[in-house]
Amino acid sequence: MNIRNSYFFLAILLITNFTIFASIDKTEKKSFNVKSGGILYVETDKGSITVKSHESETINVVVYYKAKTDDDEFAKKLFDNFNIQYDQNGSNLKIIAKYKGSKNWLNNIFSGNKWNKLDVKFEITVPTKYNTDLTTSGGGITVGDLNGYVKVETSGGGLTFGNITGDIDGNTSGGGITVGECDGNLNVHTSGGGINIEKCKGTVEAETSGGGITVNEVYGTINASTSGGSVFASILEQPKKNCSLSTSGGGITVKLAENIGVNLDAKTSGGLVSTDFPITMKGTMDRSKLNGKINNGGPDLYLRSSGGSIHVEKN
Repeated sequence: MNIRNSYFFLAILLITNFTIFASIDKTEKKSFNVKSGGILYVETDKGSITVKSHESETINVVVYYKAKTDDDEFAKKLFDNFNIQYDQNGSNLKIIAKYKGSKNWLNNIFSGNKWNKLDVKFEITVPTKYNTDLTTSGGGITVGDLNGYVKVETSGGGLTFGNITGDIDGNTSGGGITVGECDGNLNVHTSGGGINIEKCKGTVEAETSGGGITVNEVYGTINASTSGGSVFASILEQPKKNCSLSTSGGGITVKLAENIGVNLDAKTSGGLVSTDFPITMKGTMDRSKLNGKINNGGPDLYLRSSGGSIHVEKN
């Protein structure tokens, strides 16, 4: 590369960096009187969503806009094209946010009205006893401590849940999932990250194609599978139905409370199978698989790994 080209690319880099750091912000606030037990429904074309709770019977909505430009007129155009509609029906609140401009990347290259130059963040505070149904096409979703069911879906970010008294249903195509305590049933899926669950008193359904799965405490049935990491689960109460843990990219460690009875069916093609429990079995010993009854048996505990060893330990 000659000196002239070097100066040209340096100039482009400086302009790009300046454009990245230049921004114009806008904040919008709304407040609604509601009763506990209602539903917050959010559907947005883009933006992260954070939901927190408070003791007041109000919903407070704060929307943060950031236009990645130093042009006031261009920023105003971006803000105006992002339309938010609020529809309150009794104690229920529906928020629909749509971008009116073009979202086609090729059109945006030549039009200057670039979809990716607008960042949006929703911060919403609801009553402690409230339900949520949240969807975004471009951002992460966080739900703090809440007493109610939680349903969330995003195509472009991680999911974070605090302590939820109720069922959780979460789906993301582009991030990890973290759960505090769930006093209900938990159903989470991701194609792009690990899953970490601190505690669940109900059924756990967890699936990922891009990371490990950790469940520190589960008191019900668990079914967990991953194609890209190890699996750890601590089962602390007798499951009433069959349980399944599987991975194609790591090992499996299961900790069981001492009195739990299961029919163990464990097999790996990438390591060894071991257990701390006395086991009643028939047939020939094989270091890569183990079938038999733990504590006189019970529901099936199905364990499969293609990339590591399997350990069944006493909790």
